[in-house]
Amino acid sequence: MSKELLEKLKGKKEVYQMWKKGLATLEECKNVVRLCRDATRKAKAHLKLKLARDVKDNKKGFFKYISSKRKTRENVDPLLNEVGALVMEATGKAELLNAVFASVFTTKVGPQETQTLEVGEKVWRKEDLPLVEKDGVKEYLGNLDIHKSTGPDRMHP
Repeated sequence: MSKELLEKLKGKKEVYQMWKKGLATLEECKNVVRLCRDATRKAKAHLKLKLARDVKDNKKGFFKYISSKRKTRENVDPLLNEVGALVMEATGKAELLNAVFASVFTTKVGPQETQTLEVGEKVWRKEDLPLVEKDGVKEYLGNLDIHKSTGPDRMHP
């Protein structure tokens, strides 16, 4: 906020206090409020333009910096496998890295083993399904507070 805008807002507060004490008219108070509102809108618009301009300038400078500092690597350094031997060839490195990444999702995977998605799947039988009745769901949804389930736009879906 600029110094001028802060002074206008301070003046608005003073006029409001005077109006409450009966020392100023309602019209004077409304005029000061209107002037402050207009000044605030102009300040916000100016700030948005300045911010957009700065972001655009920073973005250009950022990409220039990245392109000048970018380092590329043609290949990956040699890797150690499970037995401690160095893997030099590209296919061996790819298999070793694939096994490491796949191990995140499974308990044990070797470099030559193929990974399937069925390892972690569970087959549901009718007896295992949770018991949920239609009336219970309707009652639960009916009790939800629509103001607590708003989206990012503060609107109910």
